Amino acid sequence: MKSKSPTLAAIPKNEEKKTVYMVPYVILSIFPLIISFITVYDLEWEEHVSITRGTIIFFCGLLFFTCLYQALNSIFLHTNKGKVIIKVYKFSISDVYDISNKQVSAVQALFCCLTGITSVAYSCKRDVLRVSHYISEAYAWFGAAYFFYDIWSMYEVYVAKKFGNQMNGDFNRTKTLSTFSKWMSYLKNNFVIVGHHIFIGCFGFLVITYLRGGLGDCFFGFVYLMEASTPFVSIRGILSKAGLKNTGVYVLNGLMMLSVFFLCRIAMFPLVIYLYGNAVGKDFVSAVYSLPRGCLISIAILLLPQMYWFYLMVKGALKVLAGPSNNNNT
Repeated sequence: MKSKSPTLAAIPKNEEKKTVYMVPYVILSIFPLIISFITVYDLEWEEHVSITRGTIIFFCGLLFFTCLYQALNSIFLHTNKGKVIIKVYKFSISDVYDISNKQVSAVQALFCCLTGITSVAYSCKRDVLRVSHYISEAYAWFGAAYFFYDIWSMYEVYVAKKFGNQMNGDFNRTKTLSTFSKWMSYLKNNFVIVGHHIFIGCFGFLVITYLRGGLGDCFFGFVYLMEASTPFVSIRGILSKAGLKNTGVYVLNGLMMLSVFFLCRIAMFPLVIYLYGNAVGKDFVSAVYSLPRGCLISIAILLLPQMYWFYLMVKGALKVLAGPSNNNNT
């Protein structure tokens, strides 16, 4: 009888014991969702979320995203199927961490979409300018925690990539540098994205919860829906790491990403202005000119990067689609 391939070999007993690490992480990722639901359960639809409730929801979010990330890592590193995937696709420890990070990002985006759909469905058909739903503020508290979790998660990926190594599927990490030195190196090389996360987690949160000036959730619901393209971006990154860029799944996902990105991050802006124009009794052009200067600047700050990223995505998609024919002609 042929011996089993090392890739498919059973996990050694000392490694098998580590699978129990996954269980508390899974439980702890479900528990904060339940607590968050209980925290807002007795609120009226249009009631505001108090600071006390919001603080509870924030820490629930911090616990949820962190434990979900750790649970996903444990599935990869401490289960038989996870180890098989690592062997087959030759993932490094940083790849595993990065894939878990992308999966959590996709989950956060799905939560944003559910929040956006609820806000739009409730507010836009009542009073576009004034009506709010508590879910918008509640998820602002919960979602703000994601950006602070993600700073740490990206640090984990960075350290594993820069200071770790892989040897035959066994992962080892060097400990020559102190944690402080690693954090300084991480912040130095990622200050833009870290700054972005701090800005969104603080200022973006404050805008939705306290600085909106009485504006309703219809418009903010569309802002939440901008995250609809994120799961496709995450899948694209995971497929790329798995070496599946030349597959139909990768191409199909890319086309879906382009379509959703355009609809939710670019076409959304004219739609929102159109809804605003209807609410104030103005045509589209007049509605644009009637917007406060600060609002126009905010729209420009949001829209211009989306258009640039969409251009890069289209350029990359055309390159992928044209690749096979070009290769055949050479």
